[in-house]
Amino acid sequence: MSAPANVPPRTAASGPDEVLRRLDLAVSHKLDGLLHGEYQGLVPGHGSELGETRAYQPGDDVRRIDWNVTARLRDPHVRDTIADRELETWVVTDLGASMDFGTAWCEKRDLAVSATAAIGFLTNRTGNRFGNVVVQPGGPSVVPAKGGRTHLMATLHRLASTPRAAEAPSDLSAAIARTTAIARRRGLAVVVSDFLADSDAWGPQLRRLATRHETVAVEVLDPRELALPDVGVLALVDPASGQTREVPTANRKLRERYAAAAAEQRAAIAATIRAAGADHLVLRTDQDWLLDMVRFVTSRRERVHARRAGWEAR
Repeated sequence: MSAPANVPPRTAASGPDEVLRRLDLAVSHKLDGLLHGEYQGLVPGHGSELGETRAYQPGDDVRRIDWNVTARLRDPHVRDTIADRELETWVVTDLGASMDFGTAWCEKRDLAVSATAAIGFLTNRTGNRFGNVVVQPGGPSVVPAKGGRTHLMATLHRLASTPRAAEAPSDLSAAIARTTAIARRRGLAVVVSDFLADSDAWGPQLRRLATRHETVAVEVLDPRELALPDVGVLALVDPASGQTREVPTANRKLRERYAAAAAEQRAAIAATIRAAGADHLVLRTDQDWLLDMVRFVTSRRERVHARRAGWEAR
């Protein structure tokens, strides 16, 4: 079985410059013409300038209800905003120890770097700014948001060159909280992670981030995190602590319990992301990530445009 054409280049096998060059070509050829339209950016944002009011529609964000108009007209109304043409994008990229894992076409770390680069390339337009917060043991590192392709390439080069994480825990919630504190202008916020950390910690932080920004949670996973193969006794290592455990994968009941626990874990992650008010995109190391991203963004834009067409028809 051959790998798909859009496999993220492995950062360990190629230099950062070669990795970024190949990613730029892939994004430019596969995504750029499909995704750019009326709005600049990966996902059309709400904007910061107030627009007209309209009647509330099922699915509208209740935080945008205009209570003064609602009280006057006796029916729920929401206040639209004018989409910003200059976009500030912040990407939280998880490069913790749990991301150094992969059993398919690439590691989760490679996929996280690729997703971050794709978002940067897609939002790199005149006046737009791009910032990056990297999740690592010892605390998050921040690259301030600036405009221009030179800044974008330097930021991505730094990300692709980041050494592998030591066997120590990292704090996703602290990185999201840091992003909320420094991203003062409304824009696009993207969190790229496997979200294996405690959702009680990062969930509230993601909710705070989503109250101000158009937020997308990009969940990166590997097929072996969903099901175990029957390969006899398998030695598993916890990347965060370095602890090793031998697992008898020939045991059918154990594999079934593992799959059930994994499905429950992923459902809890999806529920936390949904409760935070963020969009949810899943990228897998055994699938075409560019195609998954195209499907997500086009579906998101179709919903927005369909809703707008419904407003205009009323």
